[in-house]
Amino acid sequence: MPKASLRSLPENDLASFQSLQTGNDCGLHALSAAIRLLCNVDIPPSSLIEETNRLWWRGRFFRVFPSWASTPQQLARLANYLARRENLPISAQVLHLSTQVLQNLIVDPSLACVVTIYWLPSYVPSIYHWNSPRNVNEHHGLEGHTMLLAAYDPSHFNGEVNTPWGFINSWVDRSSGLFWMGQEAFEKSWGFSLPIIGKHAAVIISRND
Repeated sequence: MPKASLRSLPENDLASFQSLQTGNDCGLHALSAAIRLLCNVDIPPSSLIEETNRLWWRGRFFRVFPSWASTPQQLARLANYLARRENLPISAQVLHLSTQVLQNLIVDPSLACVVTIYWLPSYVPSIYHWNSPRNVNEHHGLEGHTMLLAAYDPSHFNGEVNTPWGFINSWVDRSSGLFWMGQEAFEKSWGFSLPIIGKHAAVIISRND
């Protein structure tokens, strides 16, 4: 597949949608960026964090626990809740896809794809920032992390590592570059199977107008 990027934007523009997480809120940062890109509406991650924590105590579970992670299914429900409340022309669903299909979705300007990767201490996937050859993934336990898929570039390298998958990631505030993963690292971590969630889950957010 040839090079493609979300809404055909250059890397530095896409990287400007990144916001730095300070808690276990990576999914909310990814969803905030997706809504800004699709609708040009700014719902800051801090607002989503506060609201999802408050709603949890009222029996509306858009994250596992207050100040904790959101599953793909919870993120999709949150996107649909925000669409109704803010009158946004979007809808979301969770699909289990192949990497081939995921690549093809990037070129559709009406779609945004939020993915969650998982790993064990025995296999920590390398994640690189911009063009740096240094692996910046310093999380070596049993982990999960959610990002917004932003680009696919088969000619992209970090050092000697081919890294075709580019993401808007909440490990930095803005910056000029995306975060990149190699094919094997992404396939293995995205393909990690969990009860209820399954594997290869993607939150597909569609603009409907």
